[in-house]
Amino acid sequence: MHIGLFFGSFNPVHVGHMVLANYMASFTDLEQVWFVVSPHNPLKEKSSLLNQNQRLHMVNLAIGDTNKLKSSNIEFGLTQPSYTINTLAHLKEKYPKHEFSLIMGEDNLQSFTKWKNYEEILKNHKLYVYPRPNSNSGVPIAIGIKTHPNVIMTEAPLMEVSSTMIRQAIKDKKNVSFFVPQAVWQYLDEMNFYKK
Repeated sequence: MHIGLFFGSFNPVHVGHMVLANYMASFTDLEQVWFVVSPHNPLKEKSSLLNQNQRLHMVNLAIGDTNKLKSSNIEFGLTQPSYTINTLAHLKEKYPKHEFSLIMGEDNLQSFTKWKNYEEILKNHKLYVYPRPNSNSGVPIAIGIKTHPNVIMTEAPLMEVSSTMIRQAIKDKKNVSFFVPQAVWQYLDEMNFYKK
């Protein structure tokens, strides 16, 4: 099975994530999309990050019984910081019959050459790239990366919703019920997440 890995903090998961995952599972040759919930990104401020199991739970609430979308907690048990190359090796070992590709925003493609063992990732895995607002921020994508045969530029809808904006809006007592899947909104509200 050909699986697209969609990495993120999903803090919280929102409609933008769901639209992208659904697009990749329906409009490309990917057979499933797995949301790989990151335990803690060393580049992100930990204080605003909900517990990994709560974020995984929200992803599961968002997915519901959609069979082309799955959640994965594979990185919860890996050494921190979790490098994509290590996660891929771990997944390959666990699911030898699956083919794994990465789903990333154009902004991540700009910094892709800074990733650990990026050449190896590019050689052995496809990258499905979605457009991002402001990804033409003057930072050029390394020569040869965008045109590499394993890089697939998609025409996924441009989503300008961000988890940061949602967290701030909740803190400011604004209604964001349409920015997140209904079940996720109910859980956020019930648990009083991000209100302080």
